[in-house]
Amino acid sequence: MKPLWEAVDFVRGLRREMRFGELSRAPLKLLRLELRGDFLACDWMARPADIWDADLRQSVRDRNESLQALADAIAVRDLAFDALPNLQVAVLRAFRPSAAREPPELIIAGSSHRDDPGVYQRASLMMRAKLSGFHFCLEGQRLESIPAEEFEMSFDRAAAPSCG
Repeated sequence: MKPLWEAVDFVRGLRREMRFGELSRAPLKLLRLELRGDFLACDWMARPADIWDADLRQSVRDRNESLQALADAIAVRDLAFDALPNLQVAVLRAFRPSAAREPPELIIAGSSHRDDPGVYQRASLMMRAKLSGFHFCLEGQRLESIPAEEFEMSFDRAAAPSCG
């Protein structure tokens, strides 16, 4: 029963702490959560740009959306290891909605281990994301999609995506 309660605490923490972002007030939407022993797989929908950003230039909106998505990825990783004390490996993926009737685009993917070295607070957000095990393709100010096939949600291995 204890692993179930820990998973529930993780989901509650996700809802509570990820209800609002720093650059977007939209909530984070959990798409998938799978917990098997010491392994977690978690997918979520990245927050859209804030509605108050509608009058900003597209590059500024893209930057805000990208920075929020990277900050959320780090926060989800940290929350997972805090809420699930037996967790050793977390495979985390963030998606962005795409055009109508198209599957969502994978924009951030990462595989982190509990014993990964600590991340220095003085590092930039993008460097902290990279050091936390996340892979992403940033073109200008916008996170570009990653082919989902390049980052498998597998308990055996997690392949790193490449920017194309």
